[in-house]
Amino acid sequence: MAVQEARQCGADTDGGGCPHCEGSGHRRAVAAFLARRDELATGHGVPAALAHSPVASRQWVSDELAQSARTVTVTARGREAGAARLGRVRRATLGVVWGAVLALLLGQALTAVGTGWTGTRTAALGAAVLPALALTAAAGLHRDRGGVLAPLVGEDRRFSTSRTVAAGWLLLCLFAVLQLSLLLAVGAPGVDLGLRRGAGLLTVFALVSGVTVTARLIVSLRVAARRLQKVRADRPRPADLLCDDDGHACLTDVQYVLVSGAVLLLAAVRLGRTPDRLPELPWALVLLLAVSAAVYLAGKCAEGGRPKVFSVVRAREAGDLDAPIRTGDDIEIRGSGFVPPGAAGPEPLTRLVVRIGPVHAHVPLVPVPGGFANPTDTALTVPLPVDVEPGRVEVSVVTAAGVETNRVTIDVVD
Repeated sequence: MAVQEARQCGADTDGGGCPHCEGSGHRRAVAAFLARRDELATGHGVPAALAHSPVASRQWVSDELAQSARTVTVTARGREAGAARLGRVRRATLGVVWGAVLALLLGQALTAVGTGWTGTRTAALGAAVLPALALTAAAGLHRDRGGVLAPLVGEDRRFSTSRTVAAGWLLLCLFAVLQLSLLLAVGAPGVDLGLRRGAGLLTVFALVSGVTVTARLIVSLRVAARRLQKVRADRPRPADLLCDDDGHACLTDVQYVLVSGAVLLLAAVRLGRTPDRLPELPWALVLLLAVSAAVYLAGKCAEGGRPKVFSVVRAREAGDLDAPIRTGDDIEIRGSGFVPPGAAGPEPLTRLVVRIGPVHAHVPLVPVPGGFANPTDTALTVPLPVDVEPGRVEVSVVTAAGVETNRVTIDVVD
């Protein structure tokens, strides 16, 4: 979260400005964090009193980076939660909505040249203005959450792919019904409200709505069962529609958006050609969308996984002799899922905790140029606290998402 934004903002800061930042406070915090991380990664900046103790110097470096990361995160969240940015988002979305209405008006005016203005064009324009007015009112009520985009943001503060697809089909269905209603109101002849023609559209709308509810249920159940780790994002981004929580392109999301968008475009074109009836969708395309939705839900069921500890060994440096684990030694915990998607930034990494018997030890951050060597998703190293009594001790890991792994027993000797 913070490290990805830090890299991007840091690069922009070198050029004199950051398009993602509001004011100089966040830019200064990002630049300070990057400079401090690279300085400590090369061994510079550590107090001379701690240089003789690798454990103490490593802990001091970790605390320094954690404090700097919290400064970056606090300034970023304060900026993103500001009324100025939310106001810009609300105005931008309303600009898109009313821009679409204006584009429809211009298109209707250009096509009316030579043929004259008709009641069908009036109905189409009215069907566009009414939802735009409703969206404007809703944006005012939800101005503190981003306006029109508020219903599309999930509980993890990311744009929901299923909600966005369902919202697109909802707008199309609403436009079609309003247009037919206005045509009936002005007494236009030949208006067809037959269910046979609209069966495909009704099926698709029910399908995408069911996918939205099912996807939310799947995620909620998997999070409750600790089979899926969710870390809240800093803010929603358009890339969330096509990417996973780590910002990598997700094939199941991409194919669902593309297939849904293509079928939606076809339905809109058919509605434009025959505005006096519901658009008729071929059942082959309805089946294609159903297969795409099934793949999307299957991806939701398969993503993530519960973090696990496979083994715990004594960390051995070059020149050390082989020996059992003793108090003060470094232990290396090997497994999977220690760093959940979206938690690769320095601030979430500082919340990673190892439970060693009754003691909770925070995992130290070990910087390297451009990132961190510890912790990683498959391994982490932590010193064995002096409060751990000799004997058999259980070790487990608590991730940034609050999920605890299985417990592995180790033997600690005097």
